[in-house]
Amino acid sequence: MSKKIHVRPGKTQSKVGFGAGVIFCLIGIFVVVPIFGPFGLLWTAMAGWITYSHYRNGFTDKPMDTKVIEIEDDGKHATVMSDFAGELRSYDVERDESGKEDVEERLKKLQNLYHQALITEEEYEQKKKEILDEL
Repeated sequence: MSKKIHVRPGKTQSKVGFGAGVIFCLIGIFVVVPIFGPFGLLWTAMAGWITYSHYRNGFTDKPMDTKVIEIEDDGKHATVMSDFAGELRSYDVERDESGKEDVEERLKKLQNLYHQALITEEEYEQKKKEILDEL
């Protein structure tokens, strides 16, 4: 069984990023392009892309993923693959004979994913509740 978790920034964070992106685009157009030429075009294009991605995440119903976490689970062994800051990381989770992880270990790993900003607060709380409901 394989499951993918799509991680996106929050709406408020994206709206702030959009505002900052607009400012950087304007700086690029009116300051950096006239002074630095080709570098200014690159600056403005990058600022434009950042502004666009924040716009989609903050103001539309079709947000862009910033990370995708893939979990492969065969019942006895689970592998969590995540792309964080351009580096692919893999975490292995061993299960006991019954096919279930120790609840405390699952909660610690879930908290670790949350602290690394790999899952949102809502996802964290929902999964935490599911784990605790199994008791």
